[in-house]
Amino acid sequence: MKLLFTGGSGYIGSHTAYEFLSQTDAQITIIDDLSTGFVQNFQYLKHKFPSRIELIEANLNQLQLINQVMQEHHFDAVIHFAASLIVSESVKDPLKYYINNTLNTTNLIYLCIQNHIQKFLFSSTAAVYGEPASNPVNENAQTHPINPYGASKLMSEQVLRDASLAHDFTYVALRYFNVAGANAHNTPEELANSSGLGQRSLDATHLIKVASECAVGKRPKMAIYGQDYPTPDGTCIRDYIHINDLANAHLSAFEYLCSSQDSQIFNVGYNQGYSVKEVIETMKEVSGVDFEVEMGPAREGDPAQLISSNQKLLSYTNWKPKYNDLHLICKSAYEWEKSLGGK
Repeated sequence: MKLLFTGGSGYIGSHTAYEFLSQTDAQITIIDDLSTGFVQNFQYLKHKFPSRIELIEANLNQLQLINQVMQEHHFDAVIHFAASLIVSESVKDPLKYYINNTLNTTNLIYLCIQNHIQKFLFSSTAAVYGEPASNPVNENAQTHPINPYGASKLMSEQVLRDASLAHDFTYVALRYFNVAGANAHNTPEELANSSGLGQRSLDATHLIKVASECAVGKRPKMAIYGQDYPTPDGTCIRDYIHINDLANAHLSAFEYLCSSQDSQIFNVGYNQGYSVKEVIETMKEVSGVDFEVEMGPAREGDPAQLISSNQKLLSYTNWKPKYNDLHLICKSAYEWEKSLGGK
């Protein structure tokens, strides 16, 4: 089985590649321009599975090159992670998101159809729901994104839907909720020399990553953005999922795609939400560090509450989450951050 992973050197892509390589006989080709991905993640995978993975450093806008790679490899499926994904940045620079997310995805789908690649697994987002009328939100809820990031992903879902109706082409779109933590399979030796898998970042924006950086002293303080949302403690509530459970959801969704020949959309989360304040207190508890937290203004594009209904994914696939524990998620993120070094 030959698979093309776009953005496979990023946080989610590399963890998912690890799950595929450890649980299947897949041969994986990664296309990644390393603008937000990390060569260290590829090196980890290459060390673990030396003959079954390769990296082609390229951007998705290099259509001629990607077409050539597809022609040479005859992939069985594409698993598409490559995208821009910072909500606040998407509000400030929307065209970047429509070009990098929607346009590049559309061109990738076009090349798949031209090269007779019939299966496509898409990295989507819960941001397509915007401010849902009720939580937990299921896949039939109205989609009304409130930021260009969510809109760019929803447009890509529409392209997938239309392409599947017109061609011999099926897809699964996974709407991620908030992903956090580090690889549960990292060994003590790998943590000791920072060679495992976790969330590396040039400029972190994810709450648990930022909190873990504060706990190890990389940041002097962090901010809570908004404290008057209509939630019990006034801060935003999100559904946080451990990275290994998310990676395994891709494998389960891919197995569904191969066996059913049916296109679907699945939420990926735990059906449980935690507030920003609850997450920060949990990080302080697992780290033993009472780092400074200040209050800041609410950010444009942030919904008050977003919790996943995961019933469809549980019903349609064999996915069984193993790491649904906020303490475990925060501890794995903290231990990984420590392995990267402190101040």
